[in-house]
Order: sequence, then C-alpha cells, then structure tokens
Amino acid sequence: MIVLYIAVAALVTVTLPANSVANNTMTKNLKVLVSSNDFPPAGLKVLQEHFTVVQTKYLNFAEEGKTLAKEDLLKLIPGCSALVWSSNLPITKELLDKAGPQLKLVATVSAGYNHCNLDELRARGIKLSNTPNVLAPAVAEIAVALMLGAARRFTENLAQVSRGEWEIGFDKVLGQDVRGSTVGIVGLGGIGQAVVKRLAGFEVGKFLYSGHREKPEGKALGADFVSQDELLAQSDFIVLAAPLTSETRHMINSTTIAQMKSNAIIVNVGRGDLIEQEALYDALKNKQIYAAGLDVTTPEPLPKDHKLLTLPNLFVLPHIGSATVRTRSDMGVLAANNVVNALTGKPLITPVNL
Repeated sequence: MIVLYIAVAALVTVTLPANSVANNTMTKNLKVLVSSNDFPPAGLKVLQEHFTVVQTKYLNFAEEGKTLAKEDLLKLIPGCSALVWSSNLPITKELLDKAGPQLKLVATVSAGYNHCNLDELRARGIKLSNTPNVLAPAVAEIAVALMLGAARRFTENLAQVSRGEWEIGFDKVLGQDVRGSTVGIVGLGGIGQAVVKRLAGFEVGKFLYSGHREKPEGKALGADFVSQDELLAQSDFIVLAAPLTSETRHMINSTTIAQMKSNAIIVNVGRGDLIEQEALYDALKNKQIYAAGLDVTTPEPLPKDHKLLTLPNLFVLPHIGSATVRTRSDMGVLAANNVVNALTGKPLITPVNL
C-alpha cells in the first residue's frame, strides 16, 4: 500500500508541472500591466509564471501617480490583455483608449471599485474583479481601533502626551464605553460581519444593521435588522462599512446626523464620500454628536491644514484598513489569480457585476 502511494505521488509530481509549463507557454504572449511599483511580490510571481508582465517603475498613488505613473502607464498599456490596478486613482477613459480592444480585464486590488469607471468598462465589454473578503479581518480590526480611539478620546490624550502636560483628575478627559452600547453596522457585508465578530468579547449590549435586505448572517451573529432611520436613532456607535454608490454617497449628512444621539460616535471604514464632511465638521464642532473615527476621507490625503484636523473629537487614520503584510499579500495573489482565470477561459474568483 505504501509503495502504491509513493508511485502515485511520484506520477503526480512529474505530470502536473509538465502540463503547467505547457499552459504557461501558451499564455506567455499575453501582456499584463501592473499599475504600481509596490504590488506585492507574491502576486507578481503568480502573474510572471503565466504572462509577460509589464510594470510601471513609479508609485501609482498621490502626486507621483497623477503625473509620472500616469504618463508611464499610457506608454505601457497598449497591447495589454489585463490591467492590475493597485491605486485609489481613477481609471481614465484615456487609459482604456490606449489599451486597445484586446483588454479583457481590470483587476482592482481593493474591495471598493468606485474608481474603476464602470460605465466605460461596461460599454467596452471589459470584465472587472476586486479583492473583497481577504481584507475584511484587517479592516474590521481598524474599525474597532477607531471605535476605541474616538470613544476614549485618543486625539486629545495623545496631544497631552506630546505636550507633556497631562490632565490629572478623576473626572478629566472621560470617554464612552463600548460595554453595554448599541453598535449599528451600515452594510453587513464581509467587513461588517467581521466587525461584529471582533466585538463579541466587548460585552456590547446590542448589534443592529441596515441594508437592502435581512441577512441570515445577521441572525447567526445576533444582530437585528432595522431600517437606517432606526439604526441612526438607536446606535451609540455607527460603523459605516458600505460601498460607495450613488445611493450611499453622502448618506451621512446634516439631516441624518440630526437623527443621531448626542453621544453617537461615527466610524467610517468604507469610503470618504459616504460622509458629507462639512456636515460632520459642524456636528463635531457644535457637539451635536460625541465623536468620529475615520480611516477614509475626501480627499486623501487630507491636507494637514484641513479644518477637520482642528477638532479634538475626531480621530483620523491615513486609510490603513488593509495595511498588514498578510492582507496586502493576499490581495495581490487574489488579483493575480483573477487575471489567470480571465485569460485562460475560467470564471473570475471575485467578479464585479457591471
């Protein structure tokens, strides 16, 4: 029996690489463009095993992305069959025009895809994939950190440490409890569900969620499905984990803020434009709500002299939700495997319906 197992194992190890080499040879004539110089090595390796990979030498973020990377990508994209988009910058019509009709897929290395020019992709018959789920645990951890940071007044307390002037006293700089609170999740997708799971040990009083429909996952997590109005009115913490769409843009505004408790804390790990920031500024400055914690803003980066950053009851992070070694590597590999499937006639692993 042992001899037979070894023989079969040997046969597999000899045969599979041969087929793999043959398949890889057939696809090596296909070009794939990687949009930034910081794409994870594990994902790059997957692409290079199958295709001819071209990659910009520039970072496709901030000013470098808007200038140097943009010009480089316009030169590199003609003739490419897939574009791996590692950036929060928009995919322009100009870039898609330069690509040519053989472009089959845009694989964005992100869960959100509002930057991907959906109308143009749809009109050209180009498929789109994203990288949801693999980043949910890391983003959920940041959501919890923002809840704690805003509730326990980290901005004010860190400023004390920086000044070397601590406010000593039994009733100084008191925060809000997560224990016994009502936490409302706007968007109980992968990230929203991961947030609830991570808060399980915090003795939360009640979980609420809103969305288009009730979900079996919500029931399994002990979260109650309610209308958005009810969620805003009842929640002590409001966690925004929804995608940015025409429906959700500026869902938090002066009208919806007026529905909230005076001790409400808004946490945003979705997209900056879920919140109308002028309304948020006014609400925080006038203490209409207690605090906010943001990992996403409009614009990004938020200018250092932006008036939001003058508020002591705002805790801001520089969009680091998925910024862990493991998560970014997993995102790169998933994006690469979507490219492999798209260009070898297999279904996308994580397709975006256009």
